[in-house]
Amino acid sequence: MRFNKLDLNLLVALDALLTECSISRAAARVHLSQSAMSNALARLRAYFGDELLVQVGRTLELTPRAQTMKEPVRDVLMRVDTAIAAQPQFDPSRSDRTFQLLVSDYTTVTLMPHLLALARRQSSTVRFLLSPLPQLDQPQRALGRGEADLLVIPRNYCSPDHPIETLFEEEYVCMVWNSSRFARAGTLSYEEYVAADHVEVQPASIGQPTLESWFMQRRGIERRIEVCTFSFVAAPFLVLGTDRVATVQRRLARMAQQFLPLTVLPVPLPLPLMEQSMQWHKYRTHDPALVWLRGLLHEAVVQMEAQPQAAAPAGEAPE
Repeated sequence: MRFNKLDLNLLVALDALLTECSISRAAARVHLSQSAMSNALARLRAYFGDELLVQVGRTLELTPRAQTMKEPVRDVLMRVDTAIAAQPQFDPSRSDRTFQLLVSDYTTVTLMPHLLALARRQSSTVRFLLSPLPQLDQPQRALGRGEADLLVIPRNYCSPDHPIETLFEEEYVCMVWNSSRFARAGTLSYEEYVAADHVEVQPASIGQPTLESWFMQRRGIERRIEVCTFSFVAAPFLVLGTDRVATVQRRLARMAQQFLPLTVLPVPLPLPLMEQSMQWHKYRTHDPALVWLRGLLHEAVVQMEAQPQAAAPAGEAPE
């Protein structure tokens, strides 16, 4: 099939080439031989009158013309895929669909168990692929490329180009080792907090500071970061045996406290709430399968909120 004399089958090859900047990787991406992909590139160069990919040292780089085509080509293919792949109805009990969600380790341990339990009640055939956020400054690019069904991330990381729904709000608390001087005192003043050694979380996939780090920077508060980790779940472990302080999400702190000798203390300054949200591609808003999944996520939040909390520790009032 041709459009303006362009073989539309070449658009798939073009998208792969623009994404991978490699003939061999592009060929593997669309299940073609390397020679077939080389032939496709030659035809594309002839059609556009542009090299598209040029050798720079040992790598291939996009020409300016190719750069301008990258997002529009992906957008066209996403529209076609959405129109063809979307089913008029979705029955989870009969579906073998695999949903790919991009989530942090915090979301994996706090919310995902409830989602999976609810899904299991409706289907034994639906599958879930929980993947870490991609190594990008803007994780939502995975939506644009059709590489994920949903992102579950704080709202401040979401793209304005795709729909967003808030799932829940989360506040921050301080975690300290039970035998630390702060736990023994049962309090943590602002001056002690600023002067303390801290564990900071900076996910490798996010090119921006986390919400609490951004707030500290904005307020001009300089903490001594003794340990920096990519993992939210690891942060509570890294205060054990020390006087370090980890500023973490309350739900994660409650979970960690059930298994580790840790004390939860209030953060001695007014941190903003984290607004945990989900985001999906705008072309897939009416996909019945994703409508089902989004509804299930909201149900999972209700179930998570109803889960009994551990008893309040010293230094924190019962809820």
